[in-house]
Amino acid sequence: MADDSKPVYLRLREIIAASILDGEFSDGDLLPSVRAFAATQGANPLTVAKAYQSFQDDGLVLVKRGVGMFVADGATRRLREMERAHFIDTVWPPVAAQIRRLGIRLDDLDLAKA
Repeated sequence: MADDSKPVYLRLREIIAASILDGEFSDGDLLPSVRAFAATQGANPLTVAKAYQSFQDDGLVLVKRGVGMFVADGATRRLREMERAHFIDTVWPPVAAQIRRLGIRLDDLDLAKA
């Protein structure tokens, strides 16, 4: 879910992470250039560079000078583990509380549509 209160580089990071987790980019794949991604997102290239740098800092992407930025080997697995832990620790507790508060049952949820 997009959160407009988040800094733009974090929202861009979420878009990139979703693309990796959804299989649009696999381990070893070349990511769009900073300028190309900035153009498609309507973002400042420096902001995109900051988002990419955060992935590099986490070891999820590798830079090959003069060639581009690539999804690191094992990045998809590590990113999924990181995102899963964040969801369970941060996102799920208030959702679970709201479910209990509203009396929603599992059969009320159409998980097939999710």
